[in-house]
Amino acid sequence: MSHSLHKIWIHAIWATKERQPWIISSVEKSMYDYMYKQFVECGCPVRIINGMPDHVHCLFLLNPQKSIAEVIKQVKGSTAHWVNKSDLTLDKFSWQTGYAAYSVSESQLEKVYLYLRNQKAHHQKLSFEKEYDDFGKLYQANG
Repeated sequence: MSHSLHKIWIHAIWATKERQPWIISSVEKSMYDYMYKQFVECGCPVRIINGMPDHVHCLFLLNPQKSIAEVIKQVKGSTAHWVNKSDLTLDKFSWQTGYAAYSVSESQLEKVYLYLRNQKAHHQKLSFEKEYDDFGKLYQANG
């Protein structure tokens, strides 16, 4: 084979520092738009970015020249810097250290997309902590 083929979808989740509810509705769209641009700059097409006031979910196609850690570091770091520079929050904005990232098979892509699109409805019944723990168990993730 003379070339390499890659198609790795990633579902990433991370929280605001101390799970503070900083991503309020007046900030959400502009923040997600900025994050989208950061993913694109990393060469990672985005299917969806959505979340709640205290955490974000992203579904993106991983650039084979980048690691998941590099991409998320770029997106989190630049977004926090942009939010603070833009004075979008009353306090200094920052993300919690770390993240969760799971690969998503093509056959499950639409299911994950719909789950992320409906975050607000899911969290009327489920806390972020429970959601995060459930994903860890589902994917048998270990830190």
